[in-house]
Amino acid sequence: MSPFSKVMLFALLSILAGPPAASARTVLPTVGGSSAFQSLPEIEAAFRLMYELRFSEARTRIAAWQKLHPDDSFGYAAFAATYLFEELYQQGVFTSAFFLDDKKFLEGIEGRPDPARGRAFMDAIHRAQDLAGKRLAADANDPESLFVLTLAGGMLSNYTSLIEKRHLAALKFVREAEAYSARLLAVQPDMLDAYVALGTANYIIGSLPSYKQFFLRIGGIKGDRARGISQLQQTVSGGHYLRPFAKIMLALVLLREKQPQRARMLLTELSSEFPSNPLYRKELDLLTPKILR
Repeated sequence: MSPFSKVMLFALLSILAGPPAASARTVLPTVGGSSAFQSLPEIEAAFRLMYELRFSEARTRIAAWQKLHPDDSFGYAAFAATYLFEELYQQGVFTSAFFLDDKKFLEGIEGRPDPARGRAFMDAIHRAQDLAGKRLAADANDPESLFVLTLAGGMLSNYTSLIEKRHLAALKFVREAEAYSARLLAVQPDMLDAYVALGTANYIIGSLPSYKQFFLRIGGIKGDRARGISQLQQTVSGGHYLRPFAKIMLALVLLREKQPQRARMLLTELSSEFPSNPLYRKELDLLTPKILR
């Protein structure tokens, strides 16, 4: 995997966290009736199912909700996320063994993607883009449309790079996602989920060797490790849909920064919040011997 695909991968993972369980602290302010900025029980349940690796059930929930809200772009973005999340899970991407092993991390997934899953992903993402684009044409500062297009750009960039192995072609989608993210934060600064993409990209680009960073800068992409960690922490502290994923990303970053105790705290919280997902428990079990050394 090229340096560009490494950046694509981290951008992807920044959008694929399921939301935390619905509670008082996760209720978002309503913005023009937008599903992306509310804690709707149906959407919350669907994302949680996805985050518990129950993909078919998640899609059933989203499809039922989308039938009643056919013009809602965020529903289609969520639908696309379930397919991409499932593909990466099947490929074993969501583990420290993948991220912390330089050889595996640089080479990327080795398995072959499911073609039917890929077609379903593309169909959902294009519907999301179409609906969000139409709404954005009527209101250039519409928060939901900007959020959906940020997610869509991130997902497309990583599908193109990580799964299709077209790394240079994926740069177009990365830039689009970054541009929409900047516009979103300008009109909706409390949408802290947007900082996951910025934080993960800043951290990993800032961690690359200087000569690789030089070529990325030529392409208009810069990185800053300290700033990336700070941005991830912002989503951990006040994010919504992507808050749990910001936790796992920050935990992996902290492991790379040789801070296993802080990483263990985040993994413990995730394991408690999503007990039916075995990934966090497994990561905790792998981490414990390192802490006890």
